[in-house]
Amino acid sequence: MATVSLSANSRDVTGKGAARTLRSQGQVPAVIYGHGRDPQPLSLNARDLDKMLSHIQAESTVIEVTVGGHTAKTLIREIQRHPIKRQILHVDFQALVAGEKVVVSIPIVLTGVPAGVRLDGGVLDQTLRELEIEVDPSDIPDRVELDVTEMVIGDSKHVSDLSLPPGVEVQNDPETSVAVVAAPRAVIEETVAVAESVEGEAGAVAEPEVIGRGKEEEESEGEEPAKKGEPAKKGEPKK
Repeated sequence: MATVSLSANSRDVTGKGAARTLRSQGQVPAVIYGHGRDPQPLSLNARDLDKMLSHIQAESTVIEVTVGGHTAKTLIREIQRHPIKRQILHVDFQALVAGEKVVVSIPIVLTGVPAGVRLDGGVLDQTLRELEIEVDPSDIPDRVELDVTEMVIGDSKHVSDLSLPPGVEVQNDPETSVAVVAAPRAVIEETVAVAESVEGEAGAVAEPEVIGRGKEEEESEGEEPAKKGEPAKKGEPKK
């Protein structure tokens, strides 16, 4: 379980105006809630917060927040950011209690190089990067690893293939795909092109081969007879 420490100050004034004032002073408004306690408004040093967030997995790291000499184990439940500047506007912390399970997301890390990539030029695609679990706060794993060394082209791994410590309950569907080894793109494009070519040939309408002309066909393609009183056309007998 990853744990970091963060200092905070209690604040008495709340509201949008007070929050804007804090931000202008290099502070970030925050709150701790949970486990039957009244929400506790806080202010955090913006630089310290940014530095901490830059090297942790915020969704699954236990943060020991110290306020006025008292420390509470917490998880970050929400980080509000400015939509354009990406400045942190507000942080919500949930207080943790041993024995009271919480739902968190932990990263899925693939290990090894698949045989299908190493030997056949395949492409490894990680289709799920985070796993949602329910667990006691003291047992939150830093991550879950999946060995993909033996995967060949066409193989896939699912949530059910992940190995987790005792006491961890997975919330994702067991059949959800985690990793897939696909054929090289050039091979896929060539296969599609061949399939389209075969399909086109099979769907084409064949024209009949003309062997000879029947009597009726010869008459229809012959020259018309001359009208009465007109000279016969070339190739016709005179009347």
